[in-house]
Amino acid sequence: MKRQLVVLSLMLGATCAAGAQDAVPENQPVTRNVAAIFSAAPLPAASLSQPSAFSSAPNFAPPAAPASALGSPAPDAAPSPSPDPKFVYGGRDDFRWQLAIGADWIRFRSSIFNASAVGINTSVTYFTNEWFGIEGSVSTGFAPEIFDREHVKLLVYGAGPKIAWREKKWEPWAHAIFGGSHEQPQTAGNSKNSYAIEAGGGADYRFNPRLSGRLEGDWVRTGFFSQSQNNFQLMGGVVFHF
Repeated sequence: MKRQLVVLSLMLGATCAAGAQDAVPENQPVTRNVAAIFSAAPLPAASLSQPSAFSSAPNFAPPAAPASALGSPAPDAAPSPSPDPKFVYGGRDDFRWQLAIGADWIRFRSSIFNASAVGINTSVTYFTNEWFGIEGSVSTGFAPEIFDREHVKLLVYGAGPKIAWREKKWEPWAHAIFGGSHEQPQTAGNSKNSYAIEAGGGADYRFNPRLSGRLEGDWVRTGFFSQSQNNFQLMGGVVFHF
């Protein structure tokens, strides 16, 4: 009896399953291709050239880079003017040449006559580095009449080394000049020419890069009248730098 009931139940289940399959329409697929949903062609993109509602908005595009930034060579700058001839020392620039002009006073003393002569002193100096220079100097002196219609005239000239401590405003220095000298009047049996040695120094004060004031004092040794004279010279003037 039980076996008959089991067989009957199986038959009823098979009949119900067949009826359910007949209820599904034949033209409707049982399953769907999900990938087909994403394979549809995309909508056409809006043209960037067509005007839109935002066409009146300001353009925030970055400015074009200069030509030099893109690798192309920039135009050459105008050549700068050539600098003045100068050299560097002590953290500042200065000129190599100095021209000094001023008034001098020479006290000449000898066994034949003594004289205080006033004249002009001129010197030119070329600096080879920041402290050492080569100087050439010429000094003249004219004194009152000492004999009958005879006036004292002195000329001292030479060249030698110069050492300077070149600061921003003050420039103290020392020099030695070796050369010759000439004097008048001529005395009987004596030459008007002699050697001359100058040794001394001074200080310059810089008013501006090209102009200084100078004070100088020197010992001047000469050999007139077959003797030696120890003379003294003072000078004050200006110095031009170039």
